[in-house]
Amino acid sequence: MTPRVVTGVGVVSALGIGRAAFFEAMRAGTRAADDARPIETFDASRYAGGGPRAAEVRGFDATRYLGDKGLRSLDRLTKLLVVGARLALHDAGLKRDGAWVEPPGDAATRPWTDRVGLVVSNAYGSLEAIHELYRVAVLEDARYINPSRFPLTVSNTAAGYVSIWEDLHALNVTVSDGNCGALDAVACADVLLDDARADVLLVGGAEALSEPLFLALHRLGTLGADGTCVGEGAALLALELPEGASARGAQPLAEVVGYGTAFVPPDHPATLFHAAPEPLQRAIESALADARVRAQDVDVVVSGISGLRVFDEAELLAIDRSALDDACVVAPKWALGETLGAGGAMGMLSAIAYLREGARSHVVRGTLRSEVRTALVTSTGYYGNASALVMRASSR
Repeated sequence: MTPRVVTGVGVVSALGIGRAAFFEAMRAGTRAADDARPIETFDASRYAGGGPRAAEVRGFDATRYLGDKGLRSLDRLTKLLVVGARLALHDAGLKRDGAWVEPPGDAATRPWTDRVGLVVSNAYGSLEAIHELYRVAVLEDARYINPSRFPLTVSNTAAGYVSIWEDLHALNVTVSDGNCGALDAVACADVLLDDARADVLLVGGAEALSEPLFLALHRLGTLGADGTCVGEGAALLALELPEGASARGAQPLAEVVGYGTAFVPPDHPATLFHAAPEPLQRAIESALADARVRAQDVDVVVSGISGLRVFDEAELLAIDRSALDDACVVAPKWALGETLGAGGAMGMLSAIAYLREGARSHVVRGTLRSEVRTALVTSTGYYGNASALVMRASSR
């Protein structure tokens, strides 16, 4: 891939909202996934012991960032994503006090609103709305379905609302590939930036906690004592070419320099979850080759380890087979929970915390080097897919 720079981030997470809160929590080693308080998003009292724990964005109030108008028909996913996008645009210096800044060059012919787009991932984003409408239709009557909620049953609706709220006229793409979606969104953005479809792309992912998602993962056995803590949130990174960032005086936070992905199907087509080291090993090797980085030069592996034992073991085995057995491995999902479609983007933000913010927390094994310059972000899907991304500290 062509090297890209990250010039801003927007994050709504269980660790906090906004760049400063997120990085401070990463430096402090805060673990929102250990929060034993009852779930706020829905009534979990019907589950034994109140149900397994969840890493929620507690007290999330979108009106603090978006105002109190126009939010009634939006679901939780959309609110998380729009707030994350607004924070990213301001953090990147593209907006100030809610208004677009004047771009370098001829602003009259190409204002920022026409030059900024979105490539975002979610895994189960429309599940809450589908479940809501289904319950109304079955338990009451289809005539009582709220038509303003129906568009939310489409997985790319949340991204569409971002463009509406933030006045983005460039492309708008939604990627759906489970846990790997946010890293795959970076690969998609790389192609679109090469084709000059936009000058800046907000890239990342979002996932919202809902009872149907919680219940599905609970019944599949992926939550609990030998499982992961489900999380939620939105994370977006402003990606652009180095020369574009330099022209507008933006200070890069990090560089994205390599990407790889792979898929190995399960032996039986009826298998619901498929944990294997082979796809991640291939993805890691492809990402390192794409970035022209040797395995021994990787300072930290920002892994997708989340507490789901069979997948964690497969991920560690893939890391070892990729000649990274001596690398320090960290697991931000211990802090954030499994945020699914947002997981890769949360991993990228965590990588920046290790590369430039002095974070040294959530170590699975090994020891962080005194200077962290290169990070490998990994993501293992539940269905035989895996992706990896190489990031490095900005030299600018």
